[in-house]
Amino acid sequence: MTVQEKAGEKFVYDFAEGNKELRDLLGGKGANLAEMTNLGLPVPPGFTITTEACRAYLATGREPDGLTGQIEAHLEALEREMGRRLGDPQDPLLVSVRSGARFSMPGMMETVLNVGLNDRSVQGLARQASSADPDSSGSADRFAWDSYRRLIQMFGKTVCEVPGEQFEHALDEAKRAKGSTDDLDLDADDLRGVVEAYKKIFAGHTGREFPQDPREQLDLAIRAVFASWNAERAILYRRQERIPADLGTAVNVVAMVFGNLGPDSGTGVAFTRDPGSGAQGIYGDYLANAQGEDVVAGIRNTVPLQELERLDPKSYHELLDIMARLEGHYRDLCDIEFTIERGKLWMLQTRVGKRTAAAAFVIAGQLVDEGLIDLDEALHRVNGAQLAQLMFPRFQLDHDFAPVARGIGASPGAASGAVVFTSARAVELAAEGRSVILVRRETNPDDLNGMIAAQGILTSRGGKTSHAAVVARGMGKTCVSGADGIEVDVPAKRFTVGGHTVAEGDVVSIDGTTGKVYLGEVPVMPSEVVQYFEGSLDPAHVDNALVRAVRRIMTHADGRRRLAVRTNADTGADAARARRFGAEGIGLCRTEHMFLGDRRELVERLILAATDTDRTAALAALLPLQRQDFVEIFREMAGLPVTVRLIDPPLHEFLPPLEQLAVNVAVAQERGEDVAKEEALLAAVRRMHEENPMLGLRGVRLGLVIPGLFAMQVRAIAEAAVAVTRDGGAACPEIMVPLVGAVQELETVRAEAEKIIAEVVGDSGVEVLIGTMIEVPRAALTAGQIAEAAQFFSFGTNDLTQMGWGFSRDDVEGAFFWRYLELGIFGISPFESIDRDGVGRLIRIAAEEGRAARPGLKLGVCGEHGGDPDSVHFFHEVGLDYVSCSPFRVPVARLEAGRAAIETAGSDSR
Repeated sequence: MTVQEKAGEKFVYDFAEGNKELRDLLGGKGANLAEMTNLGLPVPPGFTITTEACRAYLATGREPDGLTGQIEAHLEALEREMGRRLGDPQDPLLVSVRSGARFSMPGMMETVLNVGLNDRSVQGLARQASSADPDSSGSADRFAWDSYRRLIQMFGKTVCEVPGEQFEHALDEAKRAKGSTDDLDLDADDLRGVVEAYKKIFAGHTGREFPQDPREQLDLAIRAVFASWNAERAILYRRQERIPADLGTAVNVVAMVFGNLGPDSGTGVAFTRDPGSGAQGIYGDYLANAQGEDVVAGIRNTVPLQELERLDPKSYHELLDIMARLEGHYRDLCDIEFTIERGKLWMLQTRVGKRTAAAAFVIAGQLVDEGLIDLDEALHRVNGAQLAQLMFPRFQLDHDFAPVARGIGASPGAASGAVVFTSARAVELAAEGRSVILVRRETNPDDLNGMIAAQGILTSRGGKTSHAAVVARGMGKTCVSGADGIEVDVPAKRFTVGGHTVAEGDVVSIDGTTGKVYLGEVPVMPSEVVQYFEGSLDPAHVDNALVRAVRRIMTHADGRRRLAVRTNADTGADAARARRFGAEGIGLCRTEHMFLGDRRELVERLILAATDTDRTAALAALLPLQRQDFVEIFREMAGLPVTVRLIDPPLHEFLPPLEQLAVNVAVAQERGEDVAKEEALLAAVRRMHEENPMLGLRGVRLGLVIPGLFAMQVRAIAEAAVAVTRDGGAACPEIMVPLVGAVQELETVRAEAEKIIAEVVGDSGVEVLIGTMIEVPRAALTAGQIAEAAQFFSFGTNDLTQMGWGFSRDDVEGAFFWRYLELGIFGISPFESIDRDGVGRLIRIAAEEGRAARPGLKLGVCGEHGGDPDSVHFFHEVGLDYVSCSPFRVPVARLEAGRAAIETAGSDSR
């Protein structure tokens, strides 16, 4: 039965009926408005239309049965409470209509303020404002007409898709006629003219007059908010932030309170802690004589929240008390929107605030110290993606780099790139592989594509709570906002600052921590978090709150996790670095990487050997080189397990390209040169040429076809382990046979390997495990058979994904994945995060059937999915013993393995 067919379905909740636990139903905004109402805080009355109503509307294109009547009933109750009727010409009630999804999506969906104003009620609003303050008749008129022009602008753009620039141009023209650049210089008569201009723009675009019926305005605004869930920018944002597409948005209808009634009114945004650094204090922006959208849109530069203490001490101290109460109640950083209407403080929204990666760790540690949360909860509140951000480099400013401008450090990081002034240009240059900095006066939700494409965002207006700042923090993008020394000229594709002109394509560097802007590319240095992991920074002697917080949470994650974390490393240097990052072994040592460079010729000789003598000579030359490689790695790992994958190259990686070789031979023949050797090579390459080498003679197939190849590698591994052990060290080698699809392949290789190992190891005490890489779908489906011959499985998720989907990884990502992501076929590339339903099911089957056949079977994963945060949780759930990833991602995997453990356990602290 569909939602709209359910008899008696409740689609509308008064604020007093909800609470913060009803986020799925009431959306984040509605649930938190209800929570604040129940806490007795000053919240304007209102009601919330549920996400279920939105989903029903989107499914059918009409309101579900019963919704209209419920809205009417709640509107009448609101009118009774306020003592006013919606749009009453004499004493009008006005309402705001705001979106509010389960997850915060700042600026991505729609809001309409001042619903209920028309040509008649605007006069009543002026009288209403004047009666509250008889000495303000002039300002009351101005307030009323300012409110009306805002309604037409927001309603036109949101509900009827009138281009917003047309309204902006009309307002700019009015300011030019006044000889001003500030909205506040326009008086009531000026704003009447703006209203008339807006109405003409509306009629010209829509073919109808601006609606005068207040209830029609309300109904159309509600439908527009519903529809905005599927707006292009909202879809893009959900995809970027991995928010499910089927949640829908709630709609909040709230009695208007006005921050634009004069200098004793205003609006602002506050944070209970600094969302950039996590530092405790008073953070936020305030804008006198303004409505809330003016702050988040960044169209006027705000003043720091502390300035409110001078402007309105009573409201300021009341706000601080409420902030402290909300943070204690939510046990987290809170983001708060408020309005002051003639000295009366109103709370318009609160939510757990978005924060930078650094602030997430610092705040989590602070809250533990304050006794508000425990370490399990602190671990739950940070994630691997944030930790990865903290490991990026920062600017090295010991050179002569003087900033040319300074704004507000809205989202930390160091970013350099070519300047662009439009989102379209940012996307275009990024697609060419260039780093770009998107420069705007202020961003708006339509800039989301460009913000995603850019390395950083620079705006000349706005503060830490502007659209640019909030969205950049959510995405982990570097952002400097409010750099008001910069004059941005979008049509001319340039900005000017301090006598400098910066044109599109010129390189600038921005520091999202300090807010400084530099001309040219500034060199970078390692982050302190990386220095800590590598051991070059001792946190016990560094006054660094971030490093202390990372150390504390990582220590707790290591204590809680069940999954071991290994690394993918092919050299002693890589192994050493991975150990510094906390790796507990090597899960993938690729031996084919050891045959590149000056060793390629030896492998080529081996593959093309025409006689047993030639092949034996090539193998003899390779053996000592391989042995020394393994000696270095075993020494660095000092007794930790090292899984060595026997050689697994597609042959085309070691043989000369057929086409180029044929051309070279033909040219040499034309010149009359002696090409007998080259002709023999060409004949051999033609004989071994494969149309699809990734599915050809590689892995176990190569080892079975070329006698002695795997035997040489097994001998080199065993001899290296024995040598390290006899020198007083320890070695724990695990030999992994790649690309096995049938147990018979593994049995054949294992039988030969065990003979060599027994001969070499003797009484040295070295133990060598033999297992296989599960990367062919057939291997996953016959894992019970293969486990009888394998002591361990390691899932090669790169190839398993490639073969499971039928994708050529080298070709498809650039060819059509962008379209699959755009259409929503993928939420994320299956090569980036494990495909749980398909490839994940193969892993689950192999794990269950493998352990059923061999209960002690060791299970790991060695594809790069081993360092992907979401994938780590899946591998924990499936019951693997370890994940393996590149050295840089080892800390991320450690953190996520700890988070997976506490989430599976269902920590009592949450």
